[in-house]
Amino acid sequence: MSAINYKLSLIKGIVFDIDGVLSPSTIPIAKDGTLLRMANVKDGFAIRLAAKRGLKIAIISGADAYYMKNRMAPLGVKDVYLNISEKLPTLREWMRINSFSSEEVAFVGDEVTDIPPMTHIGLSVAPADAATDVKSIASYISPFKGGDGVARDLLEQILKAKRLWLDTDDSYHW
Repeated sequence: MSAINYKLSLIKGIVFDIDGVLSPSTIPIAKDGTLLRMANVKDGFAIRLAAKRGLKIAIISGADAYYMKNRMAPLGVKDVYLNISEKLPTLREWMRINSFSSEEVAFVGDEVTDIPPMTHIGLSVAPADAATDVKSIASYISPFKGGDGVARDLLEQILKAKRLWLDTDDSYHW
């Protein structure tokens, strides 16, 4: 049984922010000033499995993290939108292109810039360490912090609700 009070079998598309969601809120800075991000391999496995099972995954982030496209491509994520200062118009366009209704989309965000898209979709999810204002509007608050399994938590529950979690032999490898 899911910890999320939502009909998860409706979800066809999931959108993630990067900083504070797929990576921790703390961003290491290289000596040359480059901002670095960490990636959780368990999140990566769940993203890859969800994409293999037909869920559409997107990234919408204000970050200028071009290398995240390189991280996401092998996981089956083609829709990576970076340097997005206002996320709702990009979300709406992505939903239109994919013919998704609001009820068919989940959005995972951690900062106040994520509130507009989170209030536009059916299932809004916040990591455990999200901003208080974000947690106050989230449909579900994951027990996991950003970068520490929040994507795995959500995707595992969605895939289990759809009976697609570890459902075939190819579930057990990349």
